[in-house]
Amino acid sequence: MPERPLVCVVDDDESVRESLPDLLREFGFAVEAFSSAKDFLASDYLARTNCLILDVAMPEMSGPDLQLELRRIGQDIPIVFITAHVDDKVRPRVLAQGAVDCLFKPFSQTALFDALTAALAAP
Repeated sequence: MPERPLVCVVDDDESVRESLPDLLREFGFAVEAFSSAKDFLASDYLARTNCLILDVAMPEMSGPDLQLELRRIGQDIPIVFITAHVDDKVRPRVLAQGAVDCLFKPFSQTALFDALTAALAAP
């Protein structure tokens, strides 16, 4: 049986860290959740992550800052950003920096599944 893709969720919102992994498991993914970018970077899951669901606005290190740090250290992990802050400048910026998608909360299950499918199919 093939190993399920590992999707890591990085979000400072506890309710997201509790609910999103359940949905992702229903989609058939293995899931780990982290409350901060620094926790994710320090984890044993960094090198094994197939896709990252990343909040844009977090204290200490933002999602876009983590995206740049991952590139700097040579970790090319497909990223789907999620954000509650509707800002017309954020989505184009993170997509230009290589994110697969940027979804605005609340997003549909279909939109999330489609974004993850695209992320996992990315070369």
